[in-house]
Amino acid sequence: MGKNLFLSIITAFIFSSCDMLECHPYDVNISGERGITHKNIGLIESATAGHTSLRFAMISDTQGWYDDTEDAVKAINKEEGLDFVLHGGDLSDYGMPKEFTMQRDILNKLNVPYLCVIGNHDCLGTGKEAYSAVFGPTNFAFTAGNVRFICLNTNALEYDYAEPIPDFGFMQRELSEIPPEVQKTVLLMHVKPFEMVFNNNVAHAFEAYVNEFPAVQFCLYGHEHKFQADDLFDDGVIYYQCPNIARRQYLIFTINDDNTHQYEIKSF
Repeated sequence: MGKNLFLSIITAFIFSSCDMLECHPYDVNISGERGITHKNIGLIESATAGHTSLRFAMISDTQGWYDDTEDAVKAINKEEGLDFVLHGGDLSDYGMPKEFTMQRDILNKLNVPYLCVIGNHDCLGTGKEAYSAVFGPTNFAFTAGNVRFICLNTNALEYDYAEPIPDFGFMQRELSEIPPEVQKTVLLMHVKPFEMVFNNNVAHAFEAYVNEFPAVQFCLYGHEHKFQADDLFDDGVIYYQCPNIARRQYLIFTINDDNTHQYEIKSF
C-alpha cells in the first residue's frame, strides 16, 4: 500500500470517528437544549405549589450505561403519582460534552421534570463547564410543596480544595432566605461526608449547617454504586445512597404530611 493512500485512509478514519470519540474532549461545544435546571425547577415548583406531601424517584451514576438509563426512564414513567426525579450525579465518565448531551436526551423522555447534581466524574476535564452549560449551577435549591431541596456540589477532591466545596456561603444564603411556605428540608449531593472525595476537614461543620435547616427529612447521595442508609453523625438524619443504574435499581421516596417518610427500592 502506498504511503499517501495509507495516510488518506487513516485521515478518513479519524474524521469519520469524531462523533464517537470526540475530536477534542476539552471543547465545550453543546448542541441542543441548555439550562435544564432552571427550566425544570420552574415546572416542579409550579406543579407542586400548595402540596403537603410529595412522591419522587431518584437515580444516580448513569455514567456510560445508556441502555440501562433508557430502561430506567421507561420503568419510572410507569410509576403513578410521581412529582419529579432526582439524579445523584456522575452523568459522565470523562466529563466529555457528548456524554452530558446523550444523558440529557435520554432523561428528557421522563414524564416528569428532573434535576441533576454534579458528580466527581462530571468534574473531569471541562466537565464542570459542560455540566453548567447543559444543566446549570453546581449548587442550587428549589421548593416542592412545603419542602426545600438543597442541592450541592460536594466533590472537593476534584477541585484540589481550590474552591469552597461544600459551599457554606451558598448554604448560609439559603438559610437566610428560606421561603415562608417551607416546613421541611431534603439535601441532595453526590458524595457523602467521610468519603475520600468529600472535604472531611469540614465534615462536622457541614453537619452543623445541615441541622440548621427546618425539619431535615433526610439526605441523598450516590457515588458508591450501592444502596445504603446510615445515620452518619448519630444525629437522627439518615443519609440514603442510591445504587448506580447498572444495578438496574432506583429509589422512590414519599414525604408525608407529618414529619415521616418512606422509601422503596425498585428493580427494573
